[in-house]
Amino acid sequence: MRVLTFHQAGALRLGLATDAGILDVAAAAQALGLPEASFTPAAFTAAGLDALPALATLLERAQAAGLPLLHDVEPGPPIPAPGKIICIGLNYRRHAEETGAAIPTSPIVFSKFSNTIAAHGDEIPLPKRSAQVDYEAELVVVIGRRAVDVSEADALSVVLGYTNGNDLSARDLQLRTSQWLLGKTPDHFFPFGPILFTADEVPDPQALTVRGWLNGEPRQNSNTADMIFSCAQIISYLSQHMTLEPGDVIATGTPEGVILGMKEKRWLAPGDEYVIEIGPFGQLSNRMVASS
Repeated sequence: MRVLTFHQAGALRLGLATDAGILDVAAAAQALGLPEASFTPAAFTAAGLDALPALATLLERAQAAGLPLLHDVEPGPPIPAPGKIICIGLNYRRHAEETGAAIPTSPIVFSKFSNTIAAHGDEIPLPKRSAQVDYEAELVVVIGRRAVDVSEADALSVVLGYTNGNDLSARDLQLRTSQWLLGKTPDHFFPFGPILFTADEVPDPQALTVRGWLNGEPRQNSNTADMIFSCAQIISYLSQHMTLEPGDVIATGTPEGVILGMKEKRWLAPGDEYVIEIGPFGQLSNRMVASS
């Protein structure tokens, strides 16, 4: 399935994307006499993989009943309130090489906070105290079942789905100290989405193209096969050190082509638009604006 959220009347609603349009899940539940409270973004996030059978049945019944579909929605983040936003740094070999960094022997782990969440189409304010903002196209993994000490062999079984992400980075703030936190957590510095493809639609997360365009110019063009630590290795490693819960989000690192690795650096400026497309997930697009 392909799951998303969208704005309507000041609230976020859960949707299912089909080839014919988008099903408003709560409206379909109401039309079919089902409890709407079971079909909200919050309920979906909390239930994770356990939510999918009911959503599949709802979609089948809605299609059989010919319920109306939407065709023009304002997307929200596919997981509006993740419990954790965990990021992996320097996880592509060619990216590590372009920045002159040593190949990591263990995953480099850092975090973002809820203030960084943004959706496809949202404008991203550039921080007043940074002059070196960079883009980072990343495969995002969403956890769908509690995981503690999960093995690599079983790690992908706890995945709810995958989507696009942009780990925006203020490099001057990031590299000011050995801790990257300030450069990674300005407001709206983690747009992701717009659609979450459930894990059953992604046979191999290590065989996905990762592409990015700055104002239409190709900048990143790689494949998740270049990851140093695979999605399964990352999930297993993290679960050895913390409990992963449904709705937790993991950004798995960016490939080569970022501004930091270029000889002549022109950092992101107001008006710049970065577009990301990973595998079959569609495009995530965001425009930079001056901070108000």
